[in-house]
Amino acid sequence: MALRTFSHLGICVADLERSTRFYVDVLGFRELFTVGFGDELVATMERPGGFTSRMLRRDDVRVELLRWDDGHTEGDGTRRPMDRRGLTHLCFRVDDATELFAMARRAGGSAWPETRTTLAGAGPEGGPVTMVYLTDPDGVRIECIAGSPDLADL
Repeated sequence: MALRTFSHLGICVADLERSTRFYVDVLGFRELFTVGFGDELVATMERPGGFTSRMLRRDDVRVELLRWDDGHTEGDGTRRPMDRRGLTHLCFRVDDATELFAMARRAGGSAWPETRTTLAGAGPEGGPVTMVYLTDPDGVRIECIAGSPDLADL
């Protein structure tokens, strides 16, 4: 079996509008489409009930936000520890990692200034690379990196 190009990341959210605002206003995504589903996808979702799916796009990255019609989601919305097995975080390149703090808070997420790290000389032509973590409104940890080379070019 051959691997195919990665299609999208799926994120379960408590509030579809708030989460959309966060990904659009803070991380520069744009909305592609929104579609509602009933029980036709029970097998893939592993639970009955309808949900709304909103697909967002930024460059070649797609994020699908899922909101269950019955409002039932698991988890308390706190950021996931980095030492927990499984997915630990999302990562996006940004122009300026620290300018996102106020934007993230306004959009219903959180900023973690204490996670700001700068690696001198690690960027293209010896420039600095700066990283910082945000969390979206549902606690998904997002690493924002400024000054890094585009990995697609490597």
